[in-house]
Amino acid sequence: MLAQRFPRPLMSHNGNEYAWDDEQQAVILFGNSTGFEGNPIEIEGRAAFSAPRNAHNAAALRQRLPWLMPRPLGLHTSAGFGDRLGLGTPGHIRALRAVGAGDGAIAPIFAQQSIREMTRTERSAQQVLDDALWGVFSQNWQQPWGSDADHLKQPEDIDRCAAAGYTFYTIDPGEHVGTVTGDAVNGAVTGLPWDALEDSLNDLRTRYMGQRFDYGSGTLTLDETALYQSAAKYGKVIAQVVRMYRHLLGAMNGKPFDFEVSVDETESPTTHAEHLYLATELRRLGVQWVSLAPRFIGRFEKGVEYIGDLSAFEQDFAVHAAIARAFGPYKLSLHSGSDKFDVYPIAVKHTGGLVHLKTAGTSYLEALRVLTTTDPSLFRKIYAFALERYDVDRATYHVSASTERAPKPGHLKDSDLPPLCDDFDVRQILHVTFGSVMIARGTDGALLFRERLLSAIRQHSSAYADTLEAHFKRHLQPFMAKK
Repeated sequence: MLAQRFPRPLMSHNGNEYAWDDEQQAVILFGNSTGFEGNPIEIEGRAAFSAPRNAHNAAALRQRLPWLMPRPLGLHTSAGFGDRLGLGTPGHIRALRAVGAGDGAIAPIFAQQSIREMTRTERSAQQVLDDALWGVFSQNWQQPWGSDADHLKQPEDIDRCAAAGYTFYTIDPGEHVGTVTGDAVNGAVTGLPWDALEDSLNDLRTRYMGQRFDYGSGTLTLDETALYQSAAKYGKVIAQVVRMYRHLLGAMNGKPFDFEVSVDETESPTTHAEHLYLATELRRLGVQWVSLAPRFIGRFEKGVEYIGDLSAFEQDFAVHAAIARAFGPYKLSLHSGSDKFDVYPIAVKHTGGLVHLKTAGTSYLEALRVLTTTDPSLFRKIYAFALERYDVDRATYHVSASTERAPKPGHLKDSDLPPLCDDFDVRQILHVTFGSVMIARGTDGALLFRERLLSAIRQHSSAYADTLEAHFKRHLQPFMAKK
């Protein structure tokens, strides 16, 4: 094989040179190729080695180039780029550089996927991490970056991700959130797992009743009603988070990591008193975390703008931010944070940069946007399938789209397809059905969409990177204004 042109970018480390061949999806090595799979080649008269994109070569490359290893990011302003197709990192990096964050002004998390998403896309924790590595390498990103094992619910989920080398762990104890109110609250508090909480009701009352908690811009005093409601709602959450945190300590065996607690996927907002209770109890039990995702007022639905009164949101958010500074400091995490453009300036203003933005499905939606012009036939088929699956798949998401309001595929011309990707109902329908699309099979057992979709995006990788760059510039720019 003789390459016709020198692949770029080229980097040097420890006497070896490396380049990326986008067409062949391969690393080009000049120097020692020990440990890599591939074939010797010649480029412009130079002996080289072509190592294709695969799991073996990802592991070998990770050992050679230290910046390809994810690392903890701490309290740095950060953004998570969920990448359900494993092809989005080049566009994400281009967006970071376009807004001036190429020097690490916003710490990126390029590998971010929940166990739920891994299951629905039939990808392993290691595959998600490797896909991010290839994007980081191909764009020669040498700033720190993280990897988020997102929405973990069980200890075995931690083990899978720790074995792969993740550095950020988001614990989702949502199923342990109490929902009792009124007369049932006292009984729920009495029945809390006090042994697991290393506590008693009397001790809890002593710590909180009549105490004033100063959060800088104000104070909170929890009366019996507020205390009992907080404990009834989040007492079991505390116990589960502590269980997961201590398991993670063992799984990481001394290696550093970032830890996030997420209670956003619940119906009722987290009050300021409940936030205070969560923070003080987690700290009492020795949990160290870098970010917390409360359930904010209003609605953070998938793939669309914030729904609710922005003025009320800002007043409420300002107190949450003050609590996070006073009882941490730790970052507030914006889950389902993609496309919430009205919220970003508010979050930056009140956190001063102690904030983490978490996006997921919006990169998948931008891939479908590329299809509207490059393969409209495939887009139509995916959209029609998504309409059929939506009522089932929406069950595990906070969405309010309606198939009745969504345009019908048979009534659309090709020129009508690109604007669909900005339609409220269509965005949510496409967003939550991604898993069904990726694993759908015909009667012969063959995949209906996944391979064709991945092939189309690989073929149009430049267009996809352009689209992601434009989309994420809007997300990232407000976070460059942090104090």
